[in-house]
Amino acid sequence: MKEITIHCRMAYPGHVAGKALVSHDSLGAWGAINPTTGVVTERDHPLHGQCIKDTILVFPSAKGSSAWGKTFQNIGYNKVAPKAMLVGKIDPRSALGAVTSHTTTATDFDVDPLTVIETGDWVDVDADHGIITVTKE
Repeated sequence: MKEITIHCRMAYPGHVAGKALVSHDSLGAWGAINPTTGVVTERDHPLHGQCIKDTILVFPSAKGSSAWGKTFQNIGYNKVAPKAMLVGKIDPRSALGAVTSHTTTATDFDVDPLTVIETGDWVDVDADHGIITVTKE
């Protein structure tokens, strides 16, 4: 096993761990993720058909409208939210999504997580202390 440490800034507090689900493409919310099931429904998206529930969701940025807040509020309410989000470039959409779903979220990394984290890696996100530990087997 190999461990990699990434330092970050907290966007929404918490300390969680889980398996990574990685997208190198921006992620939408309204019409792109089913708020009842947590399944990515955006056609032609690399994560199409995959569920974000209980994952460490890693993606470069948000796209789409300001409906991120409402969509992620429903995702949180329906208990299909990711455990954490690692967002390369956070903006008001993804920040509002984190807050409304109460999802631990980190940004401003010293190492781009998209270059070291792969889907299936075990990722410990301690946003409270700004430390992410990636375990690769």
